[in-house]
Amino acid sequence: MERISKPRPGGRAAVPPLVQTIDCLRIPVPNLEAGLTFYRDLLGHELIWRTADAAGLRLPKSETVLVIQTQRPAVEIDLLVESADGAAQRVVEAGGTIVVAPFDIPIGRCVVVRDPWGAELVLLDASKGQFITDADGTVTDIAPRT
Repeated sequence: MERISKPRPGGRAAVPPLVQTIDCLRIPVPNLEAGLTFYRDLLGHELIWRTADAAGLRLPKSETVLVIQTQRPAVEIDLLVESADGAAQRVVEAGGTIVVAPFDIPIGRCVVVRDPWGAELVLLDASKGQFITDADGTVTDIAPRT
């Protein structure tokens, strides 16, 4: 069977993809030390960064970060976009809705949207940069985006 590699006549023009990649999988833990003992020490995930209420752990075959955190009670998948504000506008124009308006996060901006079928999506950008850490992985600053 032949693969179609270009749009069929009369088809819609291609638009650039909104989501660039999965930024992180956020998993709630009762306290950070217990979470680090389980995910880092017992399951073998390397610590990348750490704050007072969250820690990023390496997934060895992915750029996606496993984030254990004490802030929110539900598992969450954060999707990376070029601009959270621009993504919010595109989602609304496409028929979705904004659940939580764009807001600042340490590395950039974030927005929570809902698609037309009710799925909530967390979209974030890294417009401010990336975490800088000390030798222990503790976040000390933000490296500006270049």
